Amino acid sequence: QLQLVESGGGLVQPGGSLRLSCAASGSIPDYYTIAWFRQAPGKKREGVSCISRSGGSTVYADSVKGRFTISRDVVKSTVYLQMNNLKPEDTAVYYCAASGGGWHRVSLVSNEYNYWGQGTQVTVSS
Repeated sequence: QLQLVESGGGLVQPGGSLRLSCAASGSIPDYYTIAWFRQAPGKKREGVSCISRSGGSTVYADSVKGRFTISRDVVKSTVYLQMNNLKPEDTAVYYCAASGGGWHRVSLVSNEYNYWGQGTQVTVSS
């Protein structure tokens, strides 16, 4: 059983930066594709970014391209989401999720993910 724990959320001003972390344990994290999703109040959950098991394939939602960067540290079993130039519309609870699959597989389809963290709040406001 894989456990995921997010951290790094908080309150930041527009234009600021945050780095979210997703620490994996309890199984072999390298066997999983890891993605970040977010959900704002009253809105549907949306895929933000995903990184493959290999680390060589990534995908981003159009709304965050050029501002967010996903990466993974195999030694630390941790996936990071560096968020720069944050905007008020980035305010949401951010979740990391894990899914099995191929070495280069990436996906932002939430129902393909079996394991979820508890979420971390990101608030962008002046």
